[in-house]
Amino acid sequence: MLTDIHPKLPMRRKEITKDFYIKLLSFQEYGYRENNSYLMVAKDNIQIHFFEHPTLNPLENDGQVYIRTDDIDTLYDDFLQNGIPIHPSGHLAVKQWGTKEFSILDPDNNLLTFGQMV
Repeated sequence: MLTDIHPKLPMRRKEITKDFYIKLLSFQEYGYRENNSYLMVAKDNIQIHFFEHPTLNPLENDGQVYIRTDDIDTLYDDFLQNGIPIHPSGHLAVKQWGTKEFSILDPDNNLLTFGQMV
């Protein structure tokens, strides 16, 4: 019955979040664009939605998304080549639970973990 999930994460400033996801991660803006307090981005088969939270303290933000991929090595290499900072404790590694993963943080400290079954 369930077919998709589109997580909603907090953002302080739409333009900064939009630039990060579109310019650095190659997402496309999706859907309704007139609302200054909401942003939707899409890439391949996923969407991420953002709601404005101007008083968000990034150091207290626990927003997280786990994104499955079918080519983790290429994705990781692309991120490195494009200068996207990898989370200090999130470099590419095979985890004990059977996935190969890495993580990054967006400008609001939302954790994005990318993983592939091995």
